[in-house]
Amino acid sequence: MPLSNAQMRDVESLLHPYTNLVKFRETGPMVIERGQGVRVYDEHGKDYIEAMSGLWSTALGWGEPVLADVAAEQMRKLSFAHLFSGKSHEPGIALAEALKEIAPFPVGKVFFANSGSEANDTQIKLFWYVNNARGLPQKKKIISRVKAYHGVTMVAASLTGLPANHKSWDLPFEFVKFASCPHYYRAAEAGESEEQFTARMAAELQALIEREGPETIAAMIAEPLQGAGGVILPPKGYFQAIGPVLAKYDIALIDDEVITGFGRTGNWFGCETYGFQPASMTVAKALSSSYLPISAVLLSPDLCDTIEEESGRIGNFGHGFTYTGHPVCAAVALKTIELYRERDIVGHVRRVAPRFQARLARLAEHPLVGEAQGIGLIGGIELVANKQTKESFDPAKFVAPTVFNFAQEEGVISRALMGDRLAFCPPLVITEAEIDELFDRFERALDRGLDWAKREGLLQ
Repeated sequence: MPLSNAQMRDVESLLHPYTNLVKFRETGPMVIERGQGVRVYDEHGKDYIEAMSGLWSTALGWGEPVLADVAAEQMRKLSFAHLFSGKSHEPGIALAEALKEIAPFPVGKVFFANSGSEANDTQIKLFWYVNNARGLPQKKKIISRVKAYHGVTMVAASLTGLPANHKSWDLPFEFVKFASCPHYYRAAEAGESEEQFTARMAAELQALIEREGPETIAAMIAEPLQGAGGVILPPKGYFQAIGPVLAKYDIALIDDEVITGFGRTGNWFGCETYGFQPASMTVAKALSSSYLPISAVLLSPDLCDTIEEESGRIGNFGHGFTYTGHPVCAAVALKTIELYRERDIVGHVRRVAPRFQARLARLAEHPLVGEAQGIGLIGGIELVANKQTKESFDPAKFVAPTVFNFAQEEGVISRALMGDRLAFCPPLVITEAEIDELFDRFERALDRGLDWAKREGLLQ
């Protein structure tokens, strides 16, 4: 099919993230014109169930009039104000207070940014700042994990443990060290129980710390579950096992809740679901249901005290963005949190998650699927050439992207990730009937993928 006028204009004008820009010239973009609820509609009027909430983020779905009204009202009242040099405004103050109230750990203060990447960059800068203030200038290394995703700015991309974020970018920076990806399905040794696997992950982390020197390591950053790395859930007791290791060596735990925050796992935050308490937290995406760009860093009181003292010593806290705490973004985020509470979104997730997880688990019976796992309203599957041996497909065959394309044709937008994994992360407002429709459509795509794989001789 020839490209539409909008597609041709796009190809000549836009640089698309996470896209093969050569092949893209042939295919062009899917041009989305509107959205309502859990569905979006392309320029031809075809509907798609947005099984990824856009980018793990549009928690309240599309077309929420309350948020549009709040944005318009705030824009008319105070369209812009900054927080530099002691200035402030009510939306920023109220949003910080709301975040402190719902946070699952003691929070001293909140710093606002525009994206998860900026917030995670800020996290690292703050821990360097704090350790300089404490007289520990050598304590600067950061532990991340293989297949972690923490963003795309220079530091955040270094923290991200995915090859595409490093190749040709001269990354990662040397101060970032990677612990193993705790993926039991892929990384467990023969006969190793989940508990034994967890113990090995903790032992490997301790070995890494001792090898690098604990006096050189400031923090470890971790997602409660690894999202863009493939929707990889931690094995049983993982955070309870690594917590004492980090504490032993005075290494802070940074909790990246960009994907898991605000109800996704069935609790307000993923750290509650997995039973750990961080020193600081990053939130973004669902903070405003992605209606406007905003992110936040939540800091424990002791970190805030040290930051304040150091700013007094040197005369300035030299960090911030033009749009830090933008009043329109802050007003929308504040109303988003209010809607989560008023509509008991966390309770809704808990009510519909059993249906979502049951349909997800059923995919594991399909001949193409090796693993299907999830929690709350997030899940992932891995496509394999042989279910018994877990043999992977040749990456050059692009099996997951092919199934992804079949799914789009069937009216489901999923996401193909590294290692032939496909992710699901629908808006939190999805109903049980819409969950069934989502998986009915996707199962048709899987069947088409199986037929294609057989024709191509890809199964083992």
